[in-house]
Amino acid sequence: MSEFVVALFAFLSMMGAAVLGLFNNTRPPSEMARLFITMTGLLLGLMLNSAKNTFETNNRNVRALATELILLDRNMRGLGPEAQDARRRLVEYVQTSLKDASMLQEDPQAAAVLDAAGSSLRAIRVSDEQKVALWNDARQLYRQVVRQRWVLVDASGGTIPTPLIILLILWLAFIFFSFGYQAPRNASLVSSFLLAAVLVSAAL
Repeated sequence: MSEFVVALFAFLSMMGAAVLGLFNNTRPPSEMARLFITMTGLLLGLMLNSAKNTFETNNRNVRALATELILLDRNMRGLGPEAQDARRRLVEYVQTSLKDASMLQEDPQAAAVLDAAGSSLRAIRVSDEQKVALWNDARQLYRQVVRQRWVLVDASGGTIPTPLIILLILWLAFIFFSFGYQAPRNASLVSSFLLAAVLVSAAL
């Protein structure tokens, strides 16, 4: 479920529930309302913590991948003109990943460019002993780049199940409904509901 759809669904649910509460004569049980408020607060805290951990993990993995790419490029530079094609494809992979943010998701085009860089690297023929050592190091670094890329793709997915997000939105809608019950029907209150719904939806 995309972020925009979640935010829109949450906003419409909360505002709809608040308006329904304004014009409804059925009073929700106060104990139930307090329970929903407490549980929603706890769940929101857990979700924020989960999002924070995911962001920190992605940041760490991106930095690790960038380091591996820099080391690989510096290593291939030492191989001389024979590695120009592999370096060019490596730069193309970085540009493609940055342009489409495909470092954080599986992108066949970026994967194909990275595979082509690996093929060009393996196709290099060196006879000098020092360059053979550099070539072996470059191949090892390339394998580390591929591994780190898959670690990044795997760890970047959402960690919060969609049913849990829907459940949270329904709880929020019930809370807004309870707030709207017997509240004064004026522009100030509706503006407050609108602002609160926008802020909560943006946070989600």
